[in-house]
Formats: sequence, structure tokens, C-alpha cells
Amino acid sequence: METFFATCPRGLEDELKKEFHALGGKDVRATPGGVACQGPFTLCYRLNLESRIASRILWQVGQGSYRHEEDLYRLALRLPWPNWFSVTCRIKVRLVAQQSPLKSLEFATLRVKDAICDRFVRETKKRPEVDKRHPDIQIVVFVDEGQVVWYVDTTGAPLFKRGWRQEAGEAPLRENLAAGILRLAGWTGEQVLLDPMCGAGTFLIEAAFMAQGIPPGGRREFAFCLLQNFNQSTWDRMRHEIPKANSINHLDIFGYDRDAQVLSMARNNLQHVGLAGVQLQQVDVLEVVPPATKGVMITNPPYGVRMGNHASLEQWYPKFGDVLKQRFSGWAVYVLTADFRLPKLIRLAPSRKIPLFNGALESRLYEFQMVAGGNRKEARLSKRQTES
Repeated sequence: METFFATCPRGLEDELKKEFHALGGKDVRATPGGVACQGPFTLCYRLNLESRIASRILWQVGQGSYRHEEDLYRLALRLPWPNWFSVTCRIKVRLVAQQSPLKSLEFATLRVKDAICDRFVRETKKRPEVDKRHPDIQIVVFVDEGQVVWYVDTTGAPLFKRGWRQEAGEAPLRENLAAGILRLAGWTGEQVLLDPMCGAGTFLIEAAFMAQGIPPGGRREFAFCLLQNFNQSTWDRMRHEIPKANSINHLDIFGYDRDAQVLSMARNNLQHVGLAGVQLQQVDVLEVVPPATKGVMITNPPYGVRMGNHASLEQWYPKFGDVLKQRFSGWAVYVLTADFRLPKLIRLAPSRKIPLFNGALESRLYEFQMVAGGNRKEARLSKRQTES
């Protein structure tokens, strides 16, 4: 059995744990920032291909104790790197430290790189090329107070790079975060879904992929294909075993935006992946009419990006709250934002607030259950309720 560790956006660890259970992982354990599991090496093929939430799948190849940089050199030199990948692969070493006594992470990274190259020279008489920008293989080294864990990245480009995005707005939402939010919202593909500020369409496309059973990694390549133990026939069989996408010409997925330019981006992205069933419309969110009597709204308001300064936002937020209260009774509403004033300004009390990170940007996912009458009063939210 091999051990794998998958990184993911902070806040989605429990959803990723559920996903890995479903994909066949054993001894699945969530930790801050990711999920560890065990399985045969070919499990990393499936995780890379089908995980909608993970960012990277790392294969653990060793661990040990250390005190300083030279310990890391000696430990790295003992590992059989040529057994795992060819000297022709361009490499990058990334060191991740947590409460480490190392004085210089840059120097420690250099010593690990030296050890890997020296091991190759010893066995092959050649050194692998180092390429920090476009490596074939990335070695990830995690160090804490006294322990080091060695990983080989089986993914390559991060998994949120699905291969479908042709155009993006100024601050695109990461695809795996969008997929995780759909899971947090309990969206199964059977409910009506609306994003009234859809931008380039990330929520829409991830939802359509889920509804039609399209694997998120089906359009791209992975680093595990370059590893020495890669099995081409197993990989081909795994890809062919995935059920073909459901042929759905009409999806109950709706995307609105007032900006014609970004709506064109969404349309181009949808056309690129052949998703004809998602319904787009140019309309301002304050004028939107619900496409059904009940459903799920998920949106990431362009706070400040396309709406101007804080003063104009303070005028806009209450109007958005009025739209929800007056028109979306019976809907479950989920709003991802980095503006923690949102519940107070839209005058609604969230039933849930979930800390999430979009890259390095700390955000909150607020859930509002729009029950007739229950949320219509202007809630006087205490400072404690609105604290992040």
C-alpha cells in the first residue's frame, strides 16, 4: 500500500475526505490543508482523474528525523530517486516548513536539490536539469520541528487547471473551490442552480461537469505518466471505464451577469467544453427573476472589482438583500465573499458561515435559507454574529 497526501483549499478538507472514500481511498484522514489516504499506486491515477476538490496528489516516498540542513542532504541522498523518475526529467524542489528550526529554507532547498542530483550522478553519471518554472517532476519536502516527509508530486499543473478555461475575469474563482462549494451546498444536479453574477462561468461549468458525470481531469496530462512505475495499459483502461458523459441537451443551470464582456467569456468557455445546456442571460442581479419557484443560488459577488468603491457597495448590498427577501422565497442561497460585512449589509442572518480560502484570499461562504417570512425582517445582527 502506498501513502498519498492531497492538498486542497482550506475549508474543504471534510468534503475531500468524503470524495476520497468514494474513490477508493483507504485509511482516509483529514488534516488542515489536505487529506491523507492509502491504496495501490494506481489509486493516484483515479484521484488525479476524478477528484473535483483536490489541488495536488502527492506520493509519499520517505520520512525521517533531522536537525539541520546537512541531515536533509544525507537523508535525500539515501533515497533511490532514479528508481522513481528518469534523469531526463526536469526537476523542482519545493520545501514546506511548519515550526522548523532551519535557519534558511532557501539553503535547505538547495541542499536537497544537490542530494538528488548527486544520487543521479552516482547511479547514471548524469545530472537532471533543474527547472523552477516548468518542471516535469516536482519533489515536495515537508519539514516540521524534527521530522521530514518526502513526496513526489504525481499531478503536475495543479488540479484546478482543468483545461477548459479559455477566458477569465480579473479574479477568477478556482475550479476546485467552486466544486467544493457546490458540494457544501448539497447540490446534486437535480435542483435548479442559478449564479446571478456568473462572470466567466466557473460555478456553471463545474456544476455541468458534475451533472453530466464528466471527470474533471479528462482533458489534461499528469506528472505520474513520467514516473518509472507508470502503467500505460492500466491508465488507458481506467479512462475508458469511466461512464460516458450523460447526453443532456437541457440543464437546469442558469448564469446571469450584467456585463456583456464577461458573459461572452462564459459563453466561450461553455462552447469550448461542448456544454450547450447551460442557459446564459445578460441581466443585472437587482433585476433578476428566479427561473423556478425553488432552487439553489450560488454566487461570488464581484465585491469592489466591478462595482466600485466601498461607498457604492454599501448602497448595493441592501438592494441585493431586498432582491433575495422579495423574490427568492423557497431558495437556498450561498454567497462566497471576502467582505465579511455582507450579512450585516444585506440584513439577513446566515444559517451557516464557512471559512474558505480562494488561493491566499480568506473568504466566507454564507448560507441563507430563504423561508417565506422567516428572513424578511431586517435582522439586527450582533457584532458576535458577524465576526469572522
